Amino acid sequence: MGKKLMPQEVIDLIDSKADLIVPIANGEPIRLLDILEENAEQLDGVRIHQMLALRSRSYIQGDIEQLRHVSYFLSGATRKVYQQAKMELVPNNFHEVPRLLRKTTKMSMILTVASPMDEHGYFTLGTQADYIAEFIGKVPFILEVNDQMPRTFGRNQIHISQIAGYVEHHAALSEEKVMEVSDKDLLIASSIIQDIQDGDTLQIGIGSVPNAVISMLKDHRHLGIHTEMLPDGVAKLVAAGAVDGTRKFTNPGKIVATFAFGSKNLYDFIDNNPAVEFLPVSVVNDPREIAKEKNIVSINSTTEVDLFGQCASETVGGKYYSSSGGQVDFARGVRFAENGKGYICMPSTAKDDTLSRIKLQLAPGSVVTTGKNDVDHIVTEYGVARLHGVSISERARRLAAIAHPKFREELLFDAKKHGFLI
Repeated sequence: MGKKLMPQEVIDLIDSKADLIVPIANGEPIRLLDILEENAEQLDGVRIHQMLALRSRSYIQGDIEQLRHVSYFLSGATRKVYQQAKMELVPNNFHEVPRLLRKTTKMSMILTVASPMDEHGYFTLGTQADYIAEFIGKVPFILEVNDQMPRTFGRNQIHISQIAGYVEHHAALSEEKVMEVSDKDLLIASSIIQDIQDGDTLQIGIGSVPNAVISMLKDHRHLGIHTEMLPDGVAKLVAAGAVDGTRKFTNPGKIVATFAFGSKNLYDFIDNNPAVEFLPVSVVNDPREIAKEKNIVSINSTTEVDLFGQCASETVGGKYYSSSGGQVDFARGVRFAENGKGYICMPSTAKDDTLSRIKLQLAPGSVVTTGKNDVDHIVTEYGVARLHGVSISERARRLAAIAHPKFREELLFDAKKHGFLI
């Protein structure tokens, strides 16, 4: 039976050469990681595995030799460290992370934030399920109980008998900085909105374009949500009567996500809300599960696209910025769905319109996230290029047509010169 732990008792539970798993975003346990850093001299060769670390720490910077950070998705806290070759980054598709952890680590312990225990002895993982929920009852957990963490529903309940112990640390959750919606974002969103029908199920990514899409959906009806990250605007769509999930093919009537990250309004919306269910990422992002939603629409973003339709969504100017996340999971899932549609969005230019994001070739060092065989639609403020099942020659023409007008002639000239056009 799990008990409240003193710092030394936490350290005593960590074996030499342990692999510790920390969840994404607000699942990151501030106090537990403080304890590890403060008592690092008692540890030996411990690796901490995590996606999207929220806070820069001494061990992430490589300043504590007994603790090493292993990333599965870069963030502001880890990006420069990786670019300085001071930490490891493991390539992955989001739905496969639990399998990768099981295969390549000892799975020694999971450290996570949880909402307070209820009268039945259950904590919840709150804003989380992600890559840790499926290990409940199978891997030891140490919880950091936070009374600011919302109590939520889904496959993220953990009983006190299933934990090695807990500490308490009560603090406000981190909130996502709301990205301002630009005129370009609204133009991109307007092209996508034309293809969203009443009753469709949506996967909406993070960023200003998804925010713009959400702002235009209030007059739709019977929409469903099946998404990896639950964004802020979903609460507004529920209030407007646009989202009820009644036409979903899986989990009807439920808003399904694997984690939530947004404002306090979002956290208040999911608190004790049985309409929202957090499921493991191995379920939410599995292309086979996504495909069961016959009318699913996936909306994500990228940084540049070449004339094959290859999307570099995790590098910027050839330097690593993030990782693949779930973009490929949903690109493949919508492909298998009966009426699935996938949209990858971006402004047509960068650097004050001096650089086209649609290019003959990706910038040197860029990494392909969504490949040419999986891409469906590319969207800029100049329209939609429908690419699936389209020849390379026609792709080049369609992509040039949605590039910024001042780059179109050059793109077509280069495409002809390099044998893209026939």
